[in-house]
Amino acid sequence: MATHAQTRSIYPISHLALENPSRRNLKRLFLLRSVMIAFMLSATMALFYLHIPLPKLPIALAVGGMLLINLMTMLRLQKHSNVNDIELLLQLLGDLAALTMLFYYTGGYSNPLVWMYLLPLTVAAVALKREHAWLLTAIAVACYSTLVFYYVPLSHLHMHDLAGQTLDIHLVGMWLGFVVSAGIIAFFITRIGQSLRDYDRVLASIREKSLESERMLALGTLATSAAHELGTPLATMAVISKELAHDLASQPEQLQQLDIMVRQILRCKEILSSITRDAGKGRADAGHGMALREYLQEAIQRWRDTRPATELVITLSENIDNPLIFTDKTLTQALQNLLDNAADASPERILLDAEWDETVLKINIRDFGAGITEDVAKHLGKPFFTSKSEKGMGLGVYLTHTTLARYEGELNLSNHVDGGVLTTVTLPLKKLKVSQ
Repeated sequence: MATHAQTRSIYPISHLALENPSRRNLKRLFLLRSVMIAFMLSATMALFYLHIPLPKLPIALAVGGMLLINLMTMLRLQKHSNVNDIELLLQLLGDLAALTMLFYYTGGYSNPLVWMYLLPLTVAAVALKREHAWLLTAIAVACYSTLVFYYVPLSHLHMHDLAGQTLDIHLVGMWLGFVVSAGIIAFFITRIGQSLRDYDRVLASIREKSLESERMLALGTLATSAAHELGTPLATMAVISKELAHDLASQPEQLQQLDIMVRQILRCKEILSSITRDAGKGRADAGHGMALREYLQEAIQRWRDTRPATELVITLSENIDNPLIFTDKTLTQALQNLLDNAADASPERILLDAEWDETVLKINIRDFGAGITEDVAKHLGKPFFTSKSEKGMGLGVYLTHTTLARYEGELNLSNHVDGGVLTTVTLPLKKLKVSQ
């Protein structure tokens, strides 16, 4: 495979799915609550092992309540896609209620697990709007403050023999609580923070796509205006060409050159007519279904008619699979734009190679020109940028890129190792095939 000295890839704006942020946060709350339940059960079993008397019914009610909330959450996530902030707030309030019951019967504010109040508050601070987060914070502070004065003392929670050493279980619980809470907060907050950054990137992509659409709308308006204004001079040129053909009837060489000019005028008139005729039509109206091989041959021949002086050497895949595709004229024009650019850089000869399988179409166009400089590579794909000194509006690559983006295609331009530019178009066939 050939290597490339310099590459410029132009990717379409990806279509990113925006999941409901509250739903995503509810999933993480489900995982967080599962960790809290597992930790509370583990701590309870450890205290039973140390023969520390615990009130079984309140613990069962508190843990069972959180398990019930988690079960409801799991069913909710499976059956429904829309989750709002109020639902998230109610679930966090349920967690605070369960924790408060647990702490009331197990030592109140002296319980070493009282740090678990911070976990729902952490989720609320990140996932809820400011008013709801502060409401949840006020309720948590009120519950904690109440436990300072009202609680059921938990006896025998201090000196015990652990691993041959006498340790204060309360202090061990505080240490273990800090370790677990630090790990939980680091894990979940980094995940939530990453989701927020991803969400910001999605919004930035949407804004960029919106600006791209505005630019395309402006270009479409200008194209329609140009079609209207250029109609008269083209008609005048057509009339004069007919008169010249009559005058040059005895001069075959000049008549042949005039014939080329006449065909170019007719091509211009056809392009201008298609702008107003096909504008706004979808593929179902403006497009037509045809076999992929025949489509490529037709597009290539159409281009050859406009650039007869440039030799185009084509190689089409020998794949027996010849799927029926559905395109519109914009895709044909995009391919012709790339062929025009190659012919401008290499007027004598260019190469085209097309191959495909069941999933993707890949087209390589190679010219034998001077290649892409570093400065040109930085600006490729931007509207109104051109590297052609004498002609060019700087829209060919930009419009091609925009058209390929509609089909989730990719455009890549690189310097070929043997000189010239290699242009590669990659198109997923799922976007081109006719629905059966």
